[in-house]
Amino acid sequence: MARAAANGKPSKAVAPAVSPEVSVLIVVYESGPTLAECLAALRAQTFARYEVILVDNASSDRTAQAAAAADPGLRLIENAENLGFAAAVNQGATAATGRWLALLNPDAYADPAWLERLVAATKANPAVRCFTSRQLMAEDPTRLDGLGDVMALAGYPFRGGYTHKDPGPIGPGWVFSACGGAMMIDRELFLSLGGFDERLFCYCEDVDLGYRLRLIGEPTLLVPDAVVRHVGSASTGGRRSDFAVFHGTRNRFWVFVKDTPPVLFWLTLPLHVLATAVLFARHATRGEVVTPIKGLAAGVRHIGVALEARREAQATRKVGSWAIARAMTWNPLDLLLRRAFIQPLPSPPSAAKRGRG
Repeated sequence: MARAAANGKPSKAVAPAVSPEVSVLIVVYESGPTLAECLAALRAQTFARYEVILVDNASSDRTAQAAAAADPGLRLIENAENLGFAAAVNQGATAATGRWLALLNPDAYADPAWLERLVAATKANPAVRCFTSRQLMAEDPTRLDGLGDVMALAGYPFRGGYTHKDPGPIGPGWVFSACGGAMMIDRELFLSLGGFDERLFCYCEDVDLGYRLRLIGEPTLLVPDAVVRHVGSASTGGRRSDFAVFHGTRNRFWVFVKDTPPVLFWLTLPLHVLATAVLFARHATRGEVVTPIKGLAAGVRHIGVALEARREAQATRKVGSWAIARAMTWNPLDLLLRRAFIQPLPSPPSAAKRGRG
């Protein structure tokens, strides 16, 4: 077991006997009993060349420490305070030794062949460097927790197929971005982009990463036979905490401002405003009135954060607005019903045409 100091800097680690091909990163925060089940599923993997790195964000339940004490093969990074999901993943990525980073939520339970099938997808698609999984609801595995993330033309992201019936066997295809709860990405690519944007703290950082990948012509491939079962918000009837609603609302606005190319931004801004109004009305039906308003107000009040991030993101852009728009769903019913949007192989949509616009 390799530990890190309380400031999050890794201490000396014992080198594995065989260099891992994949580094599995799990961010832990008050994860309770789900972490043990998550780790048990990883121990049952049919693919052996991987390491597991736990990054604990100052949890009070000490589940990460107990897991590391019970399994010397785990690497543990301990933070003295909650740095947020984005910063914790970035810490793990810096400490990782595998070529690939596999991100897994502590309440996600991987099927035994999860890593094997993701690695097989990298061999079958050597030009692709970001992959996402089929997520099923742990409470009801006949229903989807998501088939990658979808971006609506209005600039609104959502998890594709959430709560829908699992469609069964389907082929791989392109999605807008990977869900950070069960994805794999080339470590060098992740680090070259600066990792997750730590200004977001948590929520939408995976969509932002996927959008930035799109801007440089890097697509994301759904590997539907790489399966995890995810607890998520299904266990609370779909209702999210005020913390999640606040950060989700603020960060969704920031990602729209940050990542949308100029032409597409001005064309879709009215749609984004309309979609925001519709979503706020839906929040109101669940008794969530004040928190979404606070989240959007914080996003507008601190829009300088998003504008600074926008200058960074757009400076790296290699593809035009049309290529980005083609990777989105234009059907408003997809957004309202959270339908999956998967584009068939062979051509990566965002790489079809280069050139800024």
